[in-house]
Amino acid sequence: MPGRVVPHAHRAVFAPLTQPGRAEAVTRRLRDAIVLGVLRDGEQLPSEVDLAESLGVAPVTARESLQTLRDLGLVVTRRGRGGGSFVRAPANPDAALVRTRLAELSLVDIRDFGDFYRAIAGAAAALAAERAAEEDLVRLREVGVRRAMDPGGSRRAEAQFHLEVAAATQSARMTQEELRLQAEFGPLLWLAMASEDGRERSEADHAGIVDAIAAGDRARARYLTEEHVGRAINAVVRVRLELVDD
Repeated sequence: MPGRVVPHAHRAVFAPLTQPGRAEAVTRRLRDAIVLGVLRDGEQLPSEVDLAESLGVAPVTARESLQTLRDLGLVVTRRGRGGGSFVRAPANPDAALVRTRLAELSLVDIRDFGDFYRAIAGAAAALAAERAAEEDLVRLREVGVRRAMDPGGSRRAEAQFHLEVAAATQSARMTQEELRLQAEFGPLLWLAMASEDGRERSEADHAGIVDAIAAGDRARARYLTEEHVGRAINAVVRVRLELVDD
């Protein structure tokens, strides 16, 4: 769309792949972006040729990836005038499936991921405080207060906020790593979003993080983000312990 400002997180989805030529990598990148809401329901994807060019892969690779996404029900293709490939966002994940996945993880697994994710998210916030443009700050304030009544929608909103923080670093690699981590663990990471208190606390945390980024305060942005992630990990641990008690 002419004149449209494209968020950095969105641009990172279509940045060249570091391992070109693999349909699985293209599929994973687009799938994660759809599931996390970076690519919105009903959004038209680039044509096969344009997608292949932007990702640095062969057209046949892009075609194969789009077919896989159609098979997964994440993309629908319409022919004729006004046709093309369009995003079909998945329904909210079922709570029982989330709990089943959580039961497969040990407390050591959860803590290990938490330590790693705190480091990545904290570093992203610190870099964002140094590099964020005005358009990034506008976007962060917008997504920072985007909450939903249902837990699934709130978890996606939480993931989107952290993706935008990573995107504000102006680093496609940082944004892609955030995207990967959210796709791997996001539905479990933001279990605190199941309660209204958790959603309110998250919104307050976001406001503080954005204020620190806007002020260029690297240390505070990192600290607040690490504290925010730490509380989220503690919530996951509590739910995991409840499963053990059950």
